Amino acid sequence: MTIPPSPRRRRLRTAVRATLAAGVALTLAACSSGSDGTGGGEGDDADHGEISVQLSWIKNAEFIGEYYADDRGYFEEAGFSSVNLVAGPSTGIAELVSGQAFVALSDAVSAGTAIANEDAPVKIIGTTFQKNPFTILSLTDGGDIATADDLVGKRIGVQDSNTALFSALLSANGISPDDVTVVPVQYDASVLTNGEVDGYVAYLTNESIIVEAEGFAVTNLPFADNGLPFVAETFTVTDESIAEDRDKLKDFLVAEIRGWTDALADPAGAVQLSLENYGADLGLDEATEIASAEAQNTLLVVSEETAANGLFTISEELQAQTLESLAGAGLELEAADLFDMSLLAEVYEENPELLDYEG
Repeated sequence: MTIPPSPRRRRLRTAVRATLAAGVALTLAACSSGSDGTGGGEGDDADHGEISVQLSWIKNAEFIGEYYADDRGYFEEAGFSSVNLVAGPSTGIAELVSGQAFVALSDAVSAGTAIANEDAPVKIIGTTFQKNPFTILSLTDGGDIATADDLVGKRIGVQDSNTALFSALLSANGISPDDVTVVPVQYDASVLTNGEVDGYVAYLTNESIIVEAEGFAVTNLPFADNGLPFVAETFTVTDESIAEDRDKLKDFLVAEIRGWTDALADPAGAVQLSLENYGADLGLDEATEIASAEAQNTLLVVSEETAANGLFTISEELQAQTLESLAGAGLELEAADLFDMSLLAEVYEENPELLDYEG
């Protein structure tokens, strides 16, 4: 679906083109598993081969469900010979459309921007986080950015992959980019604590916890409470894979649900996998990682909707809230343009025991 860009959209178009620049010609690598695209997942009888999953961030506590799915053999039982978890940071859209990744853990703004402005053939088929985890992090004794209006006149550290997200936040709150100084930064919150910026695009369950653990009083401006309650850590895939590899995607979702069910029951155990294996070279702090895992499980992964309908669900109400968020950023999309929840619905219909993630 092609939508002519408005002046507001051009700002997001510029940002997403930077994200998509790495080889995006909208040509997809053939990843067919031989499935005819119908019927239920094949599980132990499947031979899906090797796939790559593009993570949105480094291999920290954010992906404890993926670690359990891999370490406990759930991917293998679902028919995958290997699942390569590729560390970010990345929105994953470029990797998807260039065929480098079979699934990307992304977010609704990145996917929606690419669909609306670049005709990217991608869809969201589920989400780990029911709530947008992004925040503008500031020091209480510094920028103290508690409201959207507090952004005006401030220096905000924005990472390259989060440019579209920050532009959406400004648009949703009617703030001109000219009223804010964007400081390009890397993924190191020390630019905030040493005073180089007044605010910093961060995660509520990551940098906010880390900076506070370092002894700083922090103020958060959550995106979810300021015009952008969109879903994040989305399972985003190509239209081609939905059409040609439906069983493969469904088997992947089954393994992911099993992994996240275990991660909810034992986040500390999953964190050990990050510390000792997946993120062993990152120098992660155990106490901070456990606090992050527990916070994300409670605040982001589970909700009344997941209790009723299972993990990764995106209810019609949450889809509508997400689309409203995108509209506030100048992106007019219909639910069918962005979401395809039919695969997850089939997974739960065929595997009703997976609904009971609380055991």
